[in-house]
Amino acid sequence: MKHILITLVLSLSIYSLSLAQDNNTTITGQDNPNATYRLYPTTNVWTFLKLNTQDGRIWQVQYDVKDNNRFEVYLNLTPLAFGSEKKNGRFTLYPTQNIWTFILLDTINGKTWQVQWSQESEKRFIIPIL
Repeated sequence: MKHILITLVLSLSIYSLSLAQDNNTTITGQDNPNATYRLYPTTNVWTFLKLNTQDGRIWQVQYDVKDNNRFEVYLNLTPLAFGSEKKNGRFTLYPTQNIWTFILLDTINGKTWQVQWSQESEKRFIIPIL
């Protein structure tokens, strides 16, 4: 019985160490600094924002598991960086406490934009924060 208990404790310890090590070294698509596109979750379980990290263009992406309510619509199709200014990871999104609002940051020059997503097209926009 003592042998089984020791084996069980050692096995659990080794398993715990391997989990801790995995948590420290896991790299996801979100963590990849060279990713051209990133998906940002919203507080709406069905909705993500897709960001082109090179030029700042953003799309609202909605998925569905039962019906046919899947879609992808643009929030801004006008690039905010051009030519040699485009670099992977240049733009990033930050959620706010308002579920419909994100802040877009240009990590090179510090410019910011208010990003609004919505199920209603007339309520979707992106405007500079001056």
